[in-house]
Amino acid sequence: QVQLVESGGGLVQAGGSLRLACTVSGSSFNVTPMGWYRQAPGKQREFVAGISRGGTTNYANPGKDRFTISRDNAKNTVYLQMNSLKREDTAVYYCNRVGSPYDWGQGTQVTVSA
Repeated sequence: QVQLVESGGGLVQAGGSLRLACTVSGSSFNVTPMGWYRQAPGKQREFVAGISRGGTTNYANPGKDRFTISRDNAKNTVYLQMNSLKREDTAVYYCNRVGSPYDWGQGTQVTVSA
């Protein structure tokens, strides 16, 4: 069974940075397209960024030019570097396979204060 464990969230002031990590176990990680998603209070979960098995990346508009997704296949880990954080980035952040998600992990809380 695939397990997703997200980490790296926390409380940060607006304009600050965080680096999220997601470790994946139980899958062929190196051939799996992965993505980061987020869910803010009262809102639906939304796509943030994705990375193909070959390293091609794509971003949703909110994080474009501020977020960078990357992966380390040797560590079965996908990262999300978030810079210039805004209050509206406050959410629980999750990683998952793009297109056909596994069971969701617990996510990691990101809170951006004024």
